[in-house]
Amino acid sequence: MNEELTGRLRAAAEAHQPDRARILARVERGMSGAPAGPRESSGTRPWPRVALASLATAGILAVGGFAVASIVQSPPARPEIPATPAAPSAPGTPHPTPSTPTTGGPTAPDRSPSTTPSTSPSPAASGGAGSTRPGSAHVQDGPLWSAGSLDASSNTYWAQSNITLKTTQPLTALTMELRITQTGGVQSTGSWRTLPADDFTVTVQHEDGAVVYRWTLKPGRTVPAGQHVFAGQYNHAAGEREAKHDGYRVDANGPRGALSVWGGFTPTR
Repeated sequence: MNEELTGRLRAAAEAHQPDRARILARVERGMSGAPAGPRESSGTRPWPRVALASLATAGILAVGGFAVASIVQSPPARPEIPATPAAPSAPGTPHPTPSTPTTGGPTAPDRSPSTTPSTSPSPAASGGAGSTRPGSAHVQDGPLWSAGSLDASSNTYWAQSNITLKTTQPLTALTMELRITQTGGVQSTGSWRTLPADDFTVTVQHEDGAVVYRWTLKPGRTVPAGQHVFAGQYNHAAGEREAKHDGYRVDANGPRGALSVWGGFTPTR
């Protein structure tokens, strides 16, 4: 039954108050007004009829009481509400993971080699060209920068000394001097430069125990800004030759006036 019918029955049951005396009176009136039947024998008494009426009345009261008690005590039926299923997680949805604690500590210093070329000179030649004292070097002067090195093609009988010259401004005068100390069997086999050969006067001389190469810029010529290389080639006595006493010097003129740089060469390994 639905909730409305259940509510009405419950209200009627609670309001009903059975009147026992009234019911018994009605039963007795019914019994007294009943048509008289054939007279029973004197040995028969009417108690069974009264007993049946009493039992019927008691049965009616009992049934009514049970019905009222059932309606009053039984709680109303609750409509069943279907449980809402939990929404499944979307496939492929990542689940958060706890982050790993970061271990604190000082950051290691960056020990990567510097990409900026060092302007520190190689060990200067003792008594070499342009040296004011043994071991001195001056590889940069304003817009002019220089470096000396032994060519990789050098061997136990022959060698080539390179001078790299960089300038950020044009030069109107230039004298390059390369001094190769006589260590035994040193003899020039030639020279070259990356600038035009017609722009320079080249000489090779033996002076004070050294073979000296000189490149002199001719009047009216100009050395443009950029990087240029000068090289002297020579034979020497068999074996590993020490270049620590060799040296170079550059004297030039530019927009800011006179410029000079000098230095040495990395020893042969």
